[in-house]
Amino acid sequence: MVTEFFRQRLHGALVVLRYIGRVGSLPDFYGRDAYQSSQIDEWLEYAPIFGSGSEFEGACSFVDEYLLQNTFLVGNSLSIADVAVWVGLAGAGLRWESLRKSKKYQNLVRWFNSISAEYDAVLSEFVATYLGRRGSTKAATSKLKEPQSSSSRSTAVENGATETTGSKAFEVDLPHAEVGKVKLRFAPEPSGYLHIGHSKAALLNQYFADRYKGQVIVRFDDTNPDKESNEFVDNLLKDIETLGIKYSAVTYTSDYFPQLMEMAEKLIKEGKAYVDDTPREKMQHERMEGIESRCRSNSVEENLKLWKEMIAGSERGLMCCVRGKLDMQDPNKSLRDPVYYRCNLTPHHRIGAKYKVYPTYDFCCPFVDAVEGITHALRSSEYHDRNDQYYRIQKDMGLRKVYIYEFSRLNMVYTLLSKRKLLWFVQNGKVEGWDDPRFPTVQGIVRRGLKIEALIQFILEQGASKNLNLMEWDKLWAINKKIIDPVCPRHTAVIEEKRALLILTDGPKDPFVRILAKHKKYEGAGEKAATYLNRLWIDYADAESISVNEEVTLKDWGNAIVKEIKKDENGVVTQLEGVLHLEGNVKKTKLKLTWLPDTSELVRLTLVDFDYLITKKKLEEDEDFIDVVNPSTRTETSALGESDMRNLKRGDVIQLERKGYYRCDAPFIRPTKPIVLFAIPDGKQQTVAK
Repeated sequence: MVTEFFRQRLHGALVVLRYIGRVGSLPDFYGRDAYQSSQIDEWLEYAPIFGSGSEFEGACSFVDEYLLQNTFLVGNSLSIADVAVWVGLAGAGLRWESLRKSKKYQNLVRWFNSISAEYDAVLSEFVATYLGRRGSTKAATSKLKEPQSSSSRSTAVENGATETTGSKAFEVDLPHAEVGKVKLRFAPEPSGYLHIGHSKAALLNQYFADRYKGQVIVRFDDTNPDKESNEFVDNLLKDIETLGIKYSAVTYTSDYFPQLMEMAEKLIKEGKAYVDDTPREKMQHERMEGIESRCRSNSVEENLKLWKEMIAGSERGLMCCVRGKLDMQDPNKSLRDPVYYRCNLTPHHRIGAKYKVYPTYDFCCPFVDAVEGITHALRSSEYHDRNDQYYRIQKDMGLRKVYIYEFSRLNMVYTLLSKRKLLWFVQNGKVEGWDDPRFPTVQGIVRRGLKIEALIQFILEQGASKNLNLMEWDKLWAINKKIIDPVCPRHTAVIEEKRALLILTDGPKDPFVRILAKHKKYEGAGEKAATYLNRLWIDYADAESISVNEEVTLKDWGNAIVKEIKKDENGVVTQLEGVLHLEGNVKKTKLKLTWLPDTSELVRLTLVDFDYLITKKKLEEDEDFIDVVNPSTRTETSALGESDMRNLKRGDVIQLERKGYYRCDAPFIRPTKPIVLFAIPDGKQQTVAK
């Protein structure tokens, strides 16, 4: 329908869509007359509303009511109006899928399913052209959120994730973007490690840079020496590289301190800024009430005099700040004379004690963005109220306009993403550090066993949507399981407490060894030596579920029949006796037992499970997180493992048969020191958090 030739030359979703309508082979695809074409245009303008989180269900309700008496949106046949709305719904992913399963919008669901079934070929071609991916309508709807295979995943990452299934980023365009001319920046503050929320911003910058054949730079917003350090800079760079961000340069806001000070002085001289010594609490009150500061009418000379006091860090200067003279009566409180500069005597981690004054984020961001040639500033929607301030400051500075593109902040259940709050856990010894496996930092979740491919896929599936979503960790871990399960080696372990001995009276008294595959479906996992003996350790949970004369299957050996079960005075199973029955049918047994030989070659293990750091799914804005800190977040279980586990290296991911997935955090050193394995969630998290 649309050739690659035109795809390379047409930009903008509506432009491409109207072109498809005009050249399409379907009759009346763009309306049979001018009136219907105008109706279609109205629907094309309306369709993007499905990408708005706050208006999504209102749009569903409106279209549902309209379809009560209409089969198609315009006329009596499929048009690009139907296609546009269909894609808007399909792109909403899980949100729309949950509504499809309900009976809330029956007309809309009936229409959507009918379009999907009857016009699969048309929609498939449209999805491939308009959204940049291949597949049937089924793949674009019911499988919008299905994780990719490892082979397609690596290709997607290399190509800027343009093949990642379900990413809302495919359905949006950067305003005023030109291929080859887009320049973006990822600008973290070096006051903590990179966490999953920052990862979304970083990956979206990379995505759009790839999509528009542009570039992305990393800029450290280092304007608050009280919170920042070289440690954070180094680890942020490490995490950015872990994510695969291909940045063209690393810059620092502190590189521009001289120019920023010159700009502040220029604005003071032009009457667009002034120095204010109003106490902080009173200033906050005046801003809330729209009351002008008594310093607002200071002369330029008085302001410059106080500005010099600030630069010197004098006692008088420490009482002052520089404020922009914007509009104290504006309903948008961010425009009520924001602070541009404040004093701080703490030495800067890069440049020492050279400066006594530092710019605020609100002041330096629009300046440095413009000076560095940034074309588009990606910001989370929590900054929405400050967009007008950003543009106004750039205008007062006389700089070119940088376009802001908003995306929704990534929020996770039972998770704190505030670096200030995370720092509290570090400083109070609630965690081991910023790379603690209970932390939402990149290093923390990787240490817990998350593959970086899973994180990239998870974030890009959310895309550049503006919908405000509270995401479940289970979804991320389910993606991770699909990545690790096909390749990770299998090992056997027995919980040490209450383990029971199974004696096979006709079993081999002298041990023999067999070489087994560590993964029966993946040769690359390697092989291991398994020892067979007449004395076996089994988990107590298995021992107490076995009945006398029951036939059970010993994994990787064959069947056995339990003839006797011994218990102590408390009814605790201490020993079982049985005989081998290797000719037995393993498909007919109820219990498939994992086991270990009773030898001195077994290794000690510590299995570690983690829970969420807080016990509430979502904190309210005025709620103190300390009130919901989870008192118990780490559980250790002693176990015994097969001898081959001596070869595990730190970072190796394995599956313990019938117990789950684990990442090796501390490998074997000596027999008296256990191997430490961190449990990896599999998407079916069991938590004590309520």
